[in-house]
Amino acid sequence: MTVRMRFPAGGSVPVADLLASGDPEPLTVGDPRMVDFLAAVSGRLLAPALARRHPELGSLGFFLRRRELLRAVERLRGTLGPDTLAFPRGRVFHVPPANVDTIFVYSWALSALAGNTNVVRVSPRSAAAADAVLEVLNAGLAEADPVVARTQLMVTYGHDDAVTARLSAGCDLRVIWGGDRAVETLRRHPLAPAARDLTFPDRSSFAVLSVPGWAAASPQRRRDAATAFANDAYWFDQAACASPRTVFLVGGAEPAGEVRAEFVALLDEVVRERGWDVDAAMAVEKRVGAYGLAADGGVRRMVFHRNALATLELTEVSATPRHWLGAGTFPFVTVPDLAELVPFVRRRDQTLTHFGFAREDLVELARCLGGRGVDRIVPFGAALTFAPVWDGHDLLREFVRLVTVSG
Repeated sequence: MTVRMRFPAGGSVPVADLLASGDPEPLTVGDPRMVDFLAAVSGRLLAPALARRHPELGSLGFFLRRRELLRAVERLRGTLGPDTLAFPRGRVFHVPPANVDTIFVYSWALSALAGNTNVVRVSPRSAAAADAVLEVLNAGLAEADPVVARTQLMVTYGHDDAVTARLSAGCDLRVIWGGDRAVETLRRHPLAPAARDLTFPDRSSFAVLSVPGWAAASPQRRRDAATAFANDAYWFDQAACASPRTVFLVGGAEPAGEVRAEFVALLDEVVRERGWDVDAAMAVEKRVGAYGLAADGGVRRMVFHRNALATLELTEVSATPRHWLGAGTFPFVTVPDLAELVPFVRRRDQTLTHFGFAREDLVELARCLGGRGVDRIVPFGAALTFAPVWDGHDLLREFVRLVTVSG
């Protein structure tokens, strides 16, 4: 059984060699050698030429800045009592999705910051942004401590159950991204008795827009809101777990219609200016999804503005779809207040992006939900901004072992 080495770059290597990886001077939690390497990667990702080609890598570059890394370690240590020590968990096997090219770097970087030995499967179907990240990582090895290349491994292989089973059996923690089916498939491969899974299954996300908040906003703020929403939705073709799929207009029904019309017009302008579009196959996919929703009786009106943008006016909250309808398809629902959403929310609901609300209104919504669903409530434009707390998990803490010492 062999895999293709992507980082450090190389040819095919036996899986047994991956499981033999390690170092006589292992990494520690917040190890300066790893902080130095990640910070150097951050600088390369933030280079203007690369950011222009792959804008999503700019967010990754900010996430990996030295200050942010040290802040994450400090926050972890601040949660520990005086009798508790944190150590690396061991070997972590990451299985990220193919449709979100950079998610594997966030997951891996936090695990590496925790001092773990990591093996990351990079899908053969990953696109150009993933290749760009791998180039940056490999370029950084020339100045990195050798421990980085010995303990941090990224590989590519097809759907090979034998390889996955071997890597699963040899890890202390398996991190699975990519939806319910991916989680179920990977869980068929047993772990060692002391190992466990950290899973990120199918999630759905929504947006809430305050009708009075929109009316009170300046024309520039409205334009900025449309731009921020477009970034949330159109990166990764609206398929990322945090991308908004439905917009809830919160306020009176009559002014909500005017707000929707202006918001959609601004969104259309932004999408045209950015040059975002979808091909004919995706346009057909969008129509199939929209007509299927209409066939269930939940759509009052639908408009295909062009291939890149379609809007659906839904009859009620219960008609809101949680499945993907195709890139640039946005159902709208009008509700009188945020409390109307509480019965609708489910455990699989992840991110709620917002515009025009007071913070206390959002805190009250979170309290009413009581942790049943919605793990993140963030402003328009922050849906895809990765944070150390994701899907309700404090990731850095998940990647360490805690040892208590009592006197």
